[in-house]
Amino acid sequence: MNNGNVENINEKKIYIRLLSSIRNLPSIPIVMFEVSKLLNNPNTSATELGRMISKDQGLVAKILTVANSPLYGLPRRVSTIEFAIVILGFEHIKNIVIALSMIEAFKKDGMKDWDSKAYWNHSIITAATAKRIADDLYFPKSGEAFTAGLLHDLGISIIQRYFNKEFNSINNLVDSQQMRYIKAEEQILGLTHQEIGKFLISRWNLPASLGDVICFHHQPSLSEENKVMASIVHLADYMTQRLNIGGFYWDDNMELDENVIKILNFGSETNLTRFIDNYSELLKSQNETIIF
Repeated sequence: MNNGNVENINEKKIYIRLLSSIRNLPSIPIVMFEVSKLLNNPNTSATELGRMISKDQGLVAKILTVANSPLYGLPRRVSTIEFAIVILGFEHIKNIVIALSMIEAFKKDGMKDWDSKAYWNHSIITAATAKRIADDLYFPKSGEAFTAGLLHDLGISIIQRYFNKEFNSINNLVDSQQMRYIKAEEQILGLTHQEIGKFLISRWNLPASLGDVICFHHQPSLSEENKVMASIVHLADYMTQRLNIGGFYWDDNMELDENVIKILNFGSETNLTRFIDNYSELLKSQNETIIF
């Protein structure tokens, strides 16, 4: 092992220890905990669940906005949380609540060189696109694809919030050397926002499968357990850059993992390109519906 690799491993260990020691890392929001507890009870009704969620009217508004978004393609408008629960199903409502609750826990405006609105808008567009792709490809876990899409870049938020010096160094390195952000992360921190996101999922005792998708959303072919879902989130993320709709600057010059052509059974690059282009109008419509 050369000295460069040793230094990289040591840096990774240092930042993992720092992550573990952060005392003010947001805890699981109460509403997320209570909703999960209700959903674990097979006797819970839509009315009971709706009553619990309705304690947070901001969350209600966001769930309804998500349910009525163009990429969801529901046949009729959803106007109440109870109807949203019925039409989307308990499991998908749980996924939305988990993702939106985590976003609320990490929202922090007023940071220099940090466009919170663009970041979260990119997250919601990636999430909705991932769910739509999953549905269009008949992937059964579209709700989980939505959650993974919404949280795929959570590690970036951790970097700018808890490691602001390193965050600024990453930005400066990219500006001075025209380097991709993910490479600058590795050089400055010794680990990427993908690995940080996976760490947080583990810290909150959320499903390991979710952490795996987040960890490999830039190179889904490296995932050993969730190649399909990781590929769906990767493709959704890539689409925002390819179509120049709802993208986030941290993904500038993002490279497509061409293995998704085989993993998602597109057959050819031409078929994949056609598939992506067909989403253009949907992403434009979605981009006009900003909920953060």
